Amino acid sequence: MRICVFLSAADLDDRYTRPARDFGKLMGKGGHSLVWGGSDTGLMKVVADGVQEAGGKLIGVSVEFLAHKTRPGADEMVIAADLAERKRLLLAKADAVVVMVGGTGTLDEATEILELKKHGHTDKPVVLLNTAGFYDGLKQQFHRMEAEGFLPRPLAELVFFAEEPAEALAYLEAGREAR
Repeated sequence: MRICVFLSAADLDDRYTRPARDFGKLMGKGGHSLVWGGSDTGLMKVVADGVQEAGGKLIGVSVEFLAHKTRPGADEMVIAADLAERKRLLLAKADAVVVMVGGTGTLDEATEILELKKHGHTDKPVVLLNTAGFYDGLKQQFHRMEAEGFLPRPLAELVFFAEEPAEALAYLEAGREAR
């Protein structure tokens, strides 16, 4: 499976780096490929290291203004002209999406895939990995959106909330077997 991971390129502490590395290793051991922003910094580097160390493939999609931060030795690296093209390419190359901790760019990517899914423009599974409770507030907001009628589809059809890396990958693999 080609799994797109949206996450930060920031250098963060162990409560975030450990689960990112663990998820990468689980992906690689499972024979999956990482589709990611292509950066060799921060959490993007950590998850890519985990995938590569465990034998998985790396498919990067960077953007022109960040091309100087791309990871050498990726199996594939594409440089998009702008962020909109980058998001389109990331999603086109992936079979599933996992949203890990990140800032505004990660949130933008996450809401775009959920919007596409909400309107039936994709059926790719989406997992929000709530490392160290990072997305507790967002999870609460999504539940409020559902309860108050802002979502035309049940929230459970749009996104699966996982607390641990193994739970996230198990969900994706189980869904793959069911398809």
